Amino acid sequence: MIQNFQGMARKLTAKLRAEGISNPAVLAVIESTPRHLFMPESLAHKAYENTALPIGQGQTISQPLMVASMTQLLMQHDCHKVLEIGTGSGYQTAILAQLVDQVFSVERIAELQYQAKRRLKKLDLHNVAMRHGDGWQGWKTKGPFDGIIVTAAASEIPPALLQQLTDGGVMVIPVGTTSQRLIVVRRFGDEFEQKELGQVKFVPLVPGATV
Repeated sequence: MIQNFQGMARKLTAKLRAEGISNPAVLAVIESTPRHLFMPESLAHKAYENTALPIGQGQTISQPLMVASMTQLLMQHDCHKVLEIGTGSGYQTAILAQLVDQVFSVERIAELQYQAKRRLKKLDLHNVAMRHGDGWQGWKTKGPFDGIIVTAAASEIPPALLQQLTDGGVMVIPVGTTSQRLIVVRRFGDEFEQKELGQVKFVPLVPGATV
């Protein structure tokens, strides 16, 4: 296991800065978070490369640039209470937990959620609530949310998630099947403004939940 990750993390952060990540808080948190703890030990040597990696159960830990980009988009708005759809490894969750007051994270695969919970506890991040459930439905009883971040591609924007945004809230979500695009949604009363930001590649947002 990697003991001294700081040097590799600094190089990764420099790459992200060169790719257009400019929020100093986002960069600082990515540099200080041990990404190698969020993946199988056999892949830890690749942890600070700017690439997505498999974490089992057919899921991946997102490319650092995508994590930073989606987080930076949220941080452009006044987000204190954030819903994350797709806990996965818990890496994106950990980044958010260091930047906002509360994170509520939904994961459909129980084993991934269990592992993520252990990692966050190890990092002493205690402002995260987790739920095993269907990401398409969000977490209505904990809403509304200032920000929603979806880490898997939906075939369409889930209506339940739109309704869980506060007025003025923002959602960052990849949408599409064979061709995916990153969309930012802002809520203004009963109106939703969408902005498309380009092509992306994520695992699909699957309805339901597994044991």
